[in-house]
Amino acid sequence: MRRYLVAGNWKMNLKQESALALAKALAAACPGGDTRIDVLVAPPFPYLLPVKQAVAGSNVTVGAQNAYFEQPGAFTGETSVEMIADCGCKAVILGHSERRHVLGETDAVINKKVKAVLAKGLDVILCVGELLADRDAGNTEAVLDEQMKGGLAGISEEQMAKIVIAYEPVWAIGTGRTASPEQAESAHAHLRNWLKTHYTAGVADTTRILYGGSVKPDNAAELMGQPDVDGALVGGASLKPEQFLPIIQAAQGLTR
Repeated sequence: MRRYLVAGNWKMNLKQESALALAKALAAACPGGDTRIDVLVAPPFPYLLPVKQAVAGSNVTVGAQNAYFEQPGAFTGETSVEMIADCGCKAVILGHSERRHVLGETDAVINKKVKAVLAKGLDVILCVGELLADRDAGNTEAVLDEQMKGGLAGISEEQMAKIVIAYEPVWAIGTGRTASPEQAESAHAHLRNWLKTHYTAGVADTTRILYGGSVKPDNAAELMGQPDVDGALVGGASLKPEQFLPIIQAAQGLTR
């Protein structure tokens, strides 16, 4: 069975003191022996090392929010996968809607990053999702198909074991609007069928697909309780223990 993953994307938030306080609260609530679900946090780059130290020995792992696809060299302002791995990160979030729609990343660029991250042995959390205009026009599935095709171009069946998909309807990120459980399940089921069609039934059955988009304590259990929803990629609610911990606990309570 697929094990739940609850990942917190801290985005460009927090300072070191608040980041460490949050990390320590999560570590205390997720001791090393409790492996019912997987928990990951993705702090801003400056705090990767101190947060990694703060959660050491717990069931909380650390990931990065982005990576560059080139080897270390003359790329001012970028961060290589090698550096991220050296900080002890286990995964990298790629293709987030803010990288796509605010910073202009294309599927081709995201695909280069996916390959670079996998080449260094790290896991990928690949984000896909439609704009409100896409949903209103009935193009949700077409957009998801295009992003999956582009982001996973050249990725083998074996490599898929290191990839998590995160469905994040852009219209539900930080807006307070949330996809209904039925809308989330429909998109997740479509993504799983895409994996079955383009890879194998085995890949489709084992790949985790997270929901991201205004996940909160009061909707987490219903969203994650859908058959094809395997956890959550949490934004704003991951910044405070009193909001993030109930989401983690909801996943623990749903453990299949």
